[in-house]
Amino acid sequence: MPYYVYILASRYRGTLYTGVTNDLPRRIGEHKAGAAEGFTKTYKVTTLVYVEEHASILEARAREHILKRWRRDWKFALIEKLNASWRDLANDL
Repeated sequence: MPYYVYILASRYRGTLYTGVTNDLPRRIGEHKAGAAEGFTKTYKVTTLVYVEEHASILEARAREHILKRWRRDWKFALIEKLNASWRDLANDL
């Protein structure tokens, strides 16, 4: 079963949220519907701008841990390397 590390944004170069899940469409749907209480609902962080797939939860959690400690400009560079226009990748799920 694949696990996903994802980054959501409120807008272009806006507020970012990094998370991990084993069911990406369900989890992104929860964020978009405001069903996920907390940070993403409070700050309206709902645009999926980056996704990585991992083979195990341990790999995914380790990567999430690393990304959460990155500087914003490093995250911007990572996102723009694969999604230069910051389009919502949820439309592709």
